[in-house]
Amino acid sequence: MRRSRLHVTGASGCGTTTLARAVADAWAVPHADADDYFWLPTDPPYRDARPAADRLALMEQVFLPREAWVLSGSVLGWGDDVVARCDAVVFLTLDPAERLRRLEAREIVRRQRGPIDSAEHEAFLTWARGYDDPSFEGRSRAAHEQWLRTLTCPVLRLDSAATRDELRRAVLDWVPS
Repeated sequence: MRRSRLHVTGASGCGTTTLARAVADAWAVPHADADDYFWLPTDPPYRDARPAADRLALMEQVFLPREAWVLSGSVLGWGDDVVARCDAVVFLTLDPAERLRRLEAREIVRRQRGPIDSAEHEAFLTWARGYDDPSFEGRSRAAHEQWLRTLTCPVLRLDSAATRDELRRAVLDWVPS
């Protein structure tokens, strides 16, 4: 795939940020993560959402006008204007048990950096577990699948059980139709 505007999305814990950084590095283009725009900077992080209009304005200032970039994370429900600028989307999936194992490992690393509120931690994991429940009201596999059907750009689906290098190669070798 040529350098382009690429969105890498999927459930929390499936490796969107890891893959997006690897592709951005290979292309020598900026990488952005949706969480950096969705959340206001707080200590501890991920407490206060930035208003949607402010998210989009910040993205416009920082990277959207560029010729090529890679965006990781999810803009589901607020970033249709961003996705309209994408040349392609990569959708990562992963076995739910492995995804939750990865999230737990990530949270252990975060705890080593400083104290974490146990209630917030458990609320996050409960939210993350809901992704594979078709009746879940938040970001879910069902919502992602419905959203993917509305896209006009090419979509590459990958199982993120593969290694980072294998996933990166699949993206770099992909020739969208």
